[in-house]
Amino acid sequence: MDFKDQVKSQVDIVKAIGEYVRLKRLGATGRYVGLCPFHQEKTPSFSVNQTRQFYKCFGCGKGGDVFRFFEEIEGITFFEALKQVAERNGIAMPKRTEHSDAESKLRGALLEIHEIAASLFQSALRGPQGAEARAYIERRGMSAEMIEVFGLGYTEPGGQALVRRLQQEKFTPEQLDASALVRRRDDGSLYDSFRGRLMFPIHNESGKVIAFGGRAMREEDQPKYLNSSETPIYRKSSVLYNLHRARNEMRRLDRAVLVEGYMDVIGVYAAGVKDVVASCGTSLTAGQVRRIHAHADHVVVNFDPDTAGERAAESAIQLFLDEGVHVRVLTLDGGLDPDEYAKQNGADAYRRKLDDSPGYFHWLADRARTKFDMRSSDGRMDAFKFLLESVKKVGDKLERAAIASDLAGYLGVEPGLVLDQFKRAAAERRAPTAVAVESGPAIPALERMLVHALMSSEEARSEMLPRLAEAATAGFATHEIVAALRNLHTAGSPVTFSAVEGRLSPPAGDLLHQIVAADETIDELQALEQARACLRKLESDFRKRRIDDLRAQGKAAEREGRMDEALGIIAEIERLRKELNGAGV
Repeated sequence: MDFKDQVKSQVDIVKAIGEYVRLKRLGATGRYVGLCPFHQEKTPSFSVNQTRQFYKCFGCGKGGDVFRFFEEIEGITFFEALKQVAERNGIAMPKRTEHSDAESKLRGALLEIHEIAASLFQSALRGPQGAEARAYIERRGMSAEMIEVFGLGYTEPGGQALVRRLQQEKFTPEQLDASALVRRRDDGSLYDSFRGRLMFPIHNESGKVIAFGGRAMREEDQPKYLNSSETPIYRKSSVLYNLHRARNEMRRLDRAVLVEGYMDVIGVYAAGVKDVVASCGTSLTAGQVRRIHAHADHVVVNFDPDTAGERAAESAIQLFLDEGVHVRVLTLDGGLDPDEYAKQNGADAYRRKLDDSPGYFHWLADRARTKFDMRSSDGRMDAFKFLLESVKKVGDKLERAAIASDLAGYLGVEPGLVLDQFKRAAAERRAPTAVAVESGPAIPALERMLVHALMSSEEARSEMLPRLAEAATAGFATHEIVAALRNLHTAGSPVTFSAVEGRLSPPAGDLLHQIVAADETIDELQALEQARACLRKLESDFRKRRIDDLRAQGKAAEREGRMDEALGIIAEIERLRKELNGAGV
């Protein structure tokens, strides 16, 4: 057994994927379902098969084993995925398994660089040079515990400390350039990208530092917040600040709290609200929304109460509605941001505000009341129409109607007008449209059952494969899968899902995923009986087709006066009929 198979045999794919996707078990089977982390969906189409140790999304088509999942979700190579899965499960990597390609080697170096940088910045904050940053932290009321939990640091104004340290560690110029933590002057000399700033390390979901945000300590240093540029290990659009700490609490509460900045996250976290996250200095993206939805169905958006914060909230809320997430909006009194409010009013007051935050539609209705003339019936109707576009995005019909009725009462709109608007919207939805639907090739039930049985039982393979002539399965939609099973069995190799999949073309691999993901797990005896039944049906179908062919040949022989040949054909037909009757068909 090679190292890859050794790791796979010791790792539960449900547990591994379950750290990224909330999975629900289907009855007593070994299958689990959840929302796909790779595309937007409101109804779960993502399936994980614990017995076969693979995943498949029937919405976007992505699928594979545990290593493929980590390649996709983390955007890494196979060798990095193998190393990450092994390390997370306490499996020591063989000494010979150095990074096997240039891309993996670069990513590994960048992770080391960021780990070194985080340690260096933390030491600088504790040292004499960090006095200014420590004074700022003290003014903001941040505790020593939160400084430690969030790994805050400081970069010296001189701009050479990190460069010197990384050069001492013998990182190559190419690795330093790719890190985005150092920059190169026109004369080729290097300097630190972050200088004189309070540093906030940014982690991936695995808890590894992959980037930084830096706050200026002096007014003349602009911008106020400077964030790492994108690198091979950091994609801003898919990373959320504090998600690696927040995700367990998000699942426990089925809720996420979304704020705007690093200090807000730390302040809210210090107030005892552990399910808090933020985007990393950019507008919220659909990818970040999917990462939140992977852990919770409800979100409270608590952005700063200024114009920019309201615009950002509207944009973020729309993304959540499109994803099918239930949204509430928290606007704090006194124009305070979350961190300031928790400090001035106390953690209990902030948590009460959070629990009492109104649903998105009432927040939006309040905004509509400021945009339209609510003194006239036309103005009230315009306000309702403004809200209706968002209401129509609610998936559940009854919930949609209840929200619309509630909002109509809130705005003073006649119920009859609300009903009329919904009738129009329903008529628009029923209007015929040309929609292209992609679907995989249909798999005949007999082939599906046979392949499932052969995948499930060594005894079924031993008994059935020698009797399944290649010519008999040549016309199968699943002929590639059967051939792969035959070749593995003949060679005496272990027949595993990944071993079979590795011998297939992409279309045949998709068929294998469909078959294994769709069928229940069966034991050896069930698989053998199922395979025997399939073979009997195949043999019966073959005899019936042969009888039909012989009948046509016999009639032709009679017409042409070849009576001896016709009699021989009749005898063969009778023999085949007896075989059919003997088989109980």
